[in-house]
Amino acid sequence: QVQLVESGGGLVQAGGSLRLSCAASGSIFSINTMGWYRQAPGKQRELVAAITSGGSTNYADSVKGRFTISRDNAKNTVYLQMNNPKAEDTAVYFCYADVRRWVVATAIRYWGQGTQVTVSS
Repeated sequence: QVQLVESGGGLVQAGGSLRLSCAASGSIFSINTMGWYRQAPGKQRELVAAITSGGSTNYADSVKGRFTISRDNAKNTVYLQMNNPKAEDTAVYFCYADVRRWVVATAIRYWGQGTQVTVSS
């Protein structure tokens, strides 16, 4: 099996900074894309940022220039550096990883349990 464990959520003041981490472990041959979604109360889950194994990144327009996604392939870990967060960034953040468990396997998406980020204004 594969597990994703998130850390780093909590309360942050608007204009501050916070870093989320998500480590994948278990039966992993390789990981393609890793990323973060978020879901605020009463809203649909939305993509925040994603990063491929080669380092190509993609961001939601609402976080461009403020959030930075990165990964450590040796540690199977993805990070989300949140700078200058705003009240509207308050949400539960979920990480995901598209994991191949064997050399010929199709990648399957696994999810973290979610971590709450609350931005106070």
